[in-house]
Amino acid sequence: MASSEGPKQLRTGPLPDDEARWIKLVKIDYQDQTGKARTWESAERRRRPATSAIDGVGIVAILDNAATGAKDIVLQRQYRPPIDRVSLEVPAGLVDAGETPEQAALRELREETGYVGVVTDTSPVMFNDPGFCNTNLRMVHVSVDVTRPENRDPQPQLEDDEFIQVFTHPLKDLWNLCQKLEAEGVAIDARVGTLAEGVLLAQQLKL
Repeated sequence: MASSEGPKQLRTGPLPDDEARWIKLVKIDYQDQTGKARTWESAERRRRPATSAIDGVGIVAILDNAATGAKDIVLQRQYRPPIDRVSLEVPAGLVDAGETPEQAALRELREETGYVGVVTDTSPVMFNDPGFCNTNLRMVHVSVDVTRPENRDPQPQLEDDEFIQVFTHPLKDLWNLCQKLEAEGVAIDARVGTLAEGVLLAQQLKL
């Protein structure tokens, strides 16, 4: 049963290393360009598969309506405890052992949104915040044919700790959506914001 108060932080505090399931803090000793020895603090994921060069994937899933020519993007809203806010995101997830980025993207898209699609492109490896951590991902582009029977009433397959609101929005209007939701208190994930800015620049510069 959903809480009438909604999700919220209850407390924060230091995380002992022996309790950390997903991340670890690392001290890096390195030499700068002048030869001076320095140190850096970093965070790393604990569960990157040994067979994978990346931690996860982000998914740019575009609903393709051949009849109308409309291009809508699949988006999500979910509460994120580290920022204590609901965040606007694209579907995403970690890569399982033995998976390619494309396989992980199709699996995560099906699990989180119910949509079934076809991979059309995969980005270079991108680092989420290289001054803070070594976490990385590939963005996988997926075309979703809305006329397929399984895409007419998509049913997510969420874990019991996942509370994700899935919706679609015209890709060409993504920048305006980000501005609108930010004004309402929604946090904008950098992947969504960067994509929205790219679409806006392409429109403004007529690329």
